Amino acid sequence: MVRSLWTGASGMIGQQANIDTISNNLANVNTSGYKRVRADFEDLLYQTVKTAGTPATEDTVVPVGLQMGHGVKLAATQRMFTQGALQNTGNVYDTAIQGEGFFRIQMYDRTYAYTRDGSFKVDSDGRLVTSNGYWVLPDIIMPENFLPETIAVSKDGRVSVKIPGRDDPVEVGQIELYRFPNPVGLTAVGENLFKVSNASGEPIPGRPGFDGMGQIVHQFLEMSNVSVVREMVDLIVAQRAYEFNSRTIQTSDTMLGTATSLKR
Repeated sequence: MVRSLWTGASGMIGQQANIDTISNNLANVNTSGYKRVRADFEDLLYQTVKTAGTPATEDTVVPVGLQMGHGVKLAATQRMFTQGALQNTGNVYDTAIQGEGFFRIQMYDRTYAYTRDGSFKVDSDGRLVTSNGYWVLPDIIMPENFLPETIAVSKDGRVSVKIPGRDDPVEVGQIELYRFPNPVGLTAVGENLFKVSNASGEPIPGRPGFDGMGQIVHQFLEMSNVSVVREMVDLIVAQRAYEFNSRTIQTSDTMLGTATSLKR
């Protein structure tokens, strides 16, 4: 009886974590480059009352054992790196990745981070940066007196711009992409950024459109891959599972109350 109380409690804790995950997905439904997170669960230890294969007689064994479970726990939160929809923004600084790969970003502490969010800007020095001012690597610096409306980014990542007095565009940089043996192992640090971990493996650089890398799509942004309909269905399922687990606790409590009242 006491086991069912703790089992139901573990189920409620697990479904609360599931709802927290779904809530974060829904909160980021309009976040550029966001990848939905899925909560994975696993069952807890089992109490083995009778082991399968235990001798029953000299010639027979017990065909089926007897084990009692102790509930569930959150095993992992797995990020799903499926392609998000591309949205035409018309902004000359926006770039999206269609396919595999990440942009490399240099943070203020000189460490590297990686992102799928291509909503870039240009700072006072003409350098291509993120919305938070982090540098996009390799460095792409616009020349003085450049014409912002003439910025062009090819599918293979070549950035060119026109400047007054010249008829031909000037190439100012080359966007590189990076992929990982296990992108699910990347550590999310907020601000649409990921960092390398022991599980992700080392970044593999490449040119967009070559060696398995995705292509660059200019004046587009990759939107979140969160499906509102799917998340709402998952939310309903998680809510019902939470209610059912709370019901098992209430039922166990009622049965315990009945057992303790037998003495009266």
